[in-house]
Amino acid sequence: MKTFDLSVYLVLDPDLCRAIGMVETARLAVAGGATIVQLRDKQADTAAMIETGRALKAALAGTGVPLIVNDDVEAAIAIGAEGIHVGQSDMAAATARERVGRGMILGLSVETEELARRVDPSIADYVGIGPVFATATKPDHEQPVGFEGLARIVAVAPVPAVAIGGLKAEHAGPVLAAGARGIAVVSAICGQPDPEAAARRIADEIEKARA
Repeated sequence: MKTFDLSVYLVLDPDLCRAIGMVETARLAVAGGATIVQLRDKQADTAAMIETGRALKAALAGTGVPLIVNDDVEAAIAIGAEGIHVGQSDMAAATARERVGRGMILGLSVETEELARRVDPSIADYVGIGPVFATATKPDHEQPVGFEGLARIVAVAPVPAVAIGGLKAEHAGPVLAAGARGIAVVSAICGQPDPEAAARRIADEIEKARA
């Protein structure tokens, strides 16, 4: 049985994490309460993804926090990652599922109600919905959906959802109110002077919103 917690979903960015590196950022963020770590590096080839991914996997060992690899199925398999996340313009979700097998967590990005309705729960385990706000970490993103759009998309998605796109700790309440299970962040943790404290702030806000 796949168990994962979408509450505080860290998406690593190599540029933003440059000061202390992706592995150390992830380690500190998990100490602060991050519940999932995704390795996203659009510039890296598979070999580089595998190298970073194995270092991340070692750093996360024993924490119970799953490592998700963005887009690169070969790397995810070689790393022994717990999951893979694909976007609409990446490999088809069904193809990714076929390649990684049943045991791996599979996440899928959806930007509209139409795409969310089409999600097959026998293929995808969760959806990433967004961008909620415009974000500099993904300049080619779709039109921001806002909290109302997020709520509409969550309502028709057949699997749990995590919200992404320009989100910070103070957005935890509205994100959960919209029905998402958690908040995915990049710059709210990556590149912060203290990633552990940054993750803890988000985890605390999530807890408050659930209380």
